[in-house]
This record gives sequence, structure tokens and C-alpha cells, in this order.
Amino acid sequence: MTLTDTQRRSPGSRLLPFVAKYGTLVVLVSMIIGLSIAAPRSFATPDNFLNILSQISLTAIIAAGLTLPLAVGEFDLSVGYQASLGGVLVVGLITRQGLPIPVAIGVVVLVGALIGVVNGLVVTKLGVNALVATLGTGTIVVGLNYAYSGGIPVAGLDAFPEFTAIAQGKIGGLSNTVLIMAGVLAILWIVLNRTVLGQHIQAVGGNRHAARLAGVRVDRVRIAAFAIAGVCAVIAGLLLASRVGSGQITAGDGYLLNSFAAVFLGSAALRDGEFHILGTFIGVLTVGVGFNGLAILGAPTFVQFLFSGGLLIMAVALSTVARRYAVKR
Repeated sequence: MTLTDTQRRSPGSRLLPFVAKYGTLVVLVSMIIGLSIAAPRSFATPDNFLNILSQISLTAIIAAGLTLPLAVGEFDLSVGYQASLGGVLVVGLITRQGLPIPVAIGVVVLVGALIGVVNGLVVTKLGVNALVATLGTGTIVVGLNYAYSGGIPVAGLDAFPEFTAIAQGKIGGLSNTVLIMAGVLAILWIVLNRTVLGQHIQAVGGNRHAARLAGVRVDRVRIAAFAIAGVCAVIAGLLLASRVGSGQITAGDGYLLNSFAAVFLGSAALRDGEFHILGTFIGVLTVGVGFNGLAILGAPTFVQFLFSGGLLIMAVALSTVARRYAVKR
């Protein structure tokens, strides 16, 4: 028996493909079972499940957009700051500039796309590492946010209940944010799996050099991925403003870490280390179930931070295992 045969029959080698494809699902199912046993009357209920979907909806929108830059091999650290700017800007355009709500939303979406394009241009044309580029862009976005808001929350939505109803309303028992989340996920799934752009995104993420030789305009694809991430970030930001009833300066900043954790967890769900929309939703659901369970069990705030940081480490670890298996196979 050769060494290769021994390795193939070792327990570790048999476990690797299972972890690569189902690691995140195992974590999710384990948490659901454990929390259902620990708090059956408060966790394992239909109302709480709907509550979890509502809680994860904004994170899911940001994470879904973030999936595309990661799919082409780039990072975007500015999405949380873009979400904050989107919330402040949409409220200001409505209450200060007097723009109609649909126009204000359209302007904010265009701003998100523009920031994404700037990210893409800095990365592709100036050759700046995506981590550095998007961190720098994100810091500029924070400055613009403070310049526009004056450093204070933007209020005045009491006179515009039709805007707050966007996130606070329900249809058929489902929160509007859940329905919007489902729509965004469906659209991005179609983009990534049923369009030429999606094929090019996957080609660039798989092998950038080979994609360029095959005629794919690699830089344009990377810029498009950043632009889509920007649009999703500001959509989540304006929904957040609609939910809380004002434009909070740092409201979206905290979504970055959980979004990254969700996307990386999703890469170890059903596929071998590939970033994909269904996996991202599974990852977001895993994060949401964890935080919901901690809240129900009455865990102190520091435990939530420990959970969030540990979850990100585990997510990247699972993604790394999945990618190693994909390469070996």
C-alpha cells in the first residue's frame, strides 16, 4: 500500500470532504437542536423563527452584496460605512432637501454604486490592495457622513410615515425587510448563476489569468462586483434608517464583521469553498440563530463579542478547509 493510499483511507482524509461541504450546516443544526433543548418555549417557536428572519434581513442584504467581491477574489471593508452613509443620506434628502421618497432612494442607490465603482477603480487601475483601498475609501465615507450630518443623527421622519413603513410594515405576517431580503437574494442568485456577468465573476474568481486569456474583461467584472456590493450596502442602510426612524451616523458600521463571518461560513455550505448566495444565506442564518439564542439565554454583552469574533475565526477556518479540499480534489 502506498503512502497516498494510506492518506486517502485515513480518518482525516475522509472527514475533510464532509467538513468542506457540510461544516456550516452541522454548526447550524447543532445550534438549533441545542437551543431548542435549552429554551424550548422561547426559541423553538414559529414567532421566534420569524423574528430571526427579521433580525438577519439587513445583514443578509449586505452579506449578499459582499459575496460578489469575495467571489472575484477581493475584499470590501467599506460596506458597513456605506450602510451608515446610506441611512443618513436618505433621511437628509427627504427631510432637508425635500426630495420625494422614491427619488431620494434612487439617489442613495446611485451613491452606493458610485462608491463601489471608486473602490473597483482604485483596486484595478491604481493597483492598490483591496483591503487597503476599501479601508481608505470607507474612512473617506465616514468623513463624508460626518460632513453631511454635522456629526448628529438626522431626524424628522415623523412627518414621513410612508418611509418608515418600508421597513416597519408587514405583508401576510412577514416583515417587509424579510421580503426585500428575499428579493435581493433571489436577484443576486440569478445574477451569479444565470447571467454572463455571473459566469465571468466565477471565472475571474477561479483563475484571473485564465479568464483574461479567455477574453473576459477582468477589471470590469471586478469593478461591477464592488458596485453591486455598494448598492446592497446602502439599501441595507436606508432600510435601517426606516426601521429606527432616523439616520444614525454609525448605525451600519457594526454589520461588517457579521457579514464577513456569514459569507465565509456560507462558502463551507453545499460547495467546496466557493462563495455563493445560498451559502451566504445559510451563513447569515447561522449567525442570526447564534445571536438570537444568546439573547434568549440572557448572555451578557461580552459573550456576544466573544461569539462574534470566534464565529469569524471559525468561518474562515471552515472556508480554508473547504478550499484546500477543492484544490486537492
